[in-house]
Amino acid sequence: MSTQLLIYKSAVPVTRTQHGDCCVEIGADYRFANEVNSVPLMAIEFPQAASEYAIVFGGVEGDITPAAILGVRTSENLFLEQDGSWKAKYIPAFVRRYPFVFSHSDSKFVLCVDEAFSGFNREGKGQRLFAEDGAPSPYIEGILKFLQDYQAQYLATQRFCHRLTELKLLEPMHAQVNTHSGPPLSLGGFSAVNRDRLKALPAETLSEMAKTDELELIYMHLHSLRNFDHLRERLEHMPAEMATGAVH
Repeated sequence: MSTQLLIYKSAVPVTRTQHGDCCVEIGADYRFANEVNSVPLMAIEFPQAASEYAIVFGGVEGDITPAAILGVRTSENLFLEQDGSWKAKYIPAFVRRYPFVFSHSDSKFVLCVDEAFSGFNREGKGQRLFAEDGAPSPYIEGILKFLQDYQAQYLATQRFCHRLTELKLLEPMHAQVNTHSGPPLSLGGFSAVNRDRLKALPAETLSEMAKTDELELIYMHLHSLRNFDHLRERLEHMPAEMATGAVH
């Protein structure tokens, strides 16, 4: 799994002084994510994401995060069309929040924008970041609400991942995708829930997890792993000029 924050090239704090005349034009071009083969996923996204993406767990113990697999090779996103459109019904929130992100500074969160984003401009195209009187625009207020919700869901997701770690349910996983045109491709560096360990949990623990929806999230994760098979189909139909990733 590749580094996930590479879609941010030049994220800086949003300030009235520096961005008072700036705008952001958002379209349907997601080519800023063309070099990531996985993105973080919040637990609340599992119901919508599980039908299209393989959901796994990345990171190290103490910092485990769910992730949606986008490709089996480094720097290759199989969910993008040549025109930059996204080839799935559901687009992960991590992708939708771009070019904005929160940074953590002095125990508070600071709104940042990636000035390298193609839609970032000072020509009045798209949505203004600040109104004429210098106040944050309604657009920015909406972005702040989205990111605040995202952060809240991140914390809830971390509690879920901590529970999986605490119960020792995760184990390293290695996926292999067979192709018709070449040798099998493999992807590693992530974990999945071990079904046998899950079944061996005490009835009381399983009951508690059912009440907190943790059990439902686990089953959606396990069900989603069959989507690794769909990655082969996406790989087979990828135009040759887009197949630039290397085996990871």
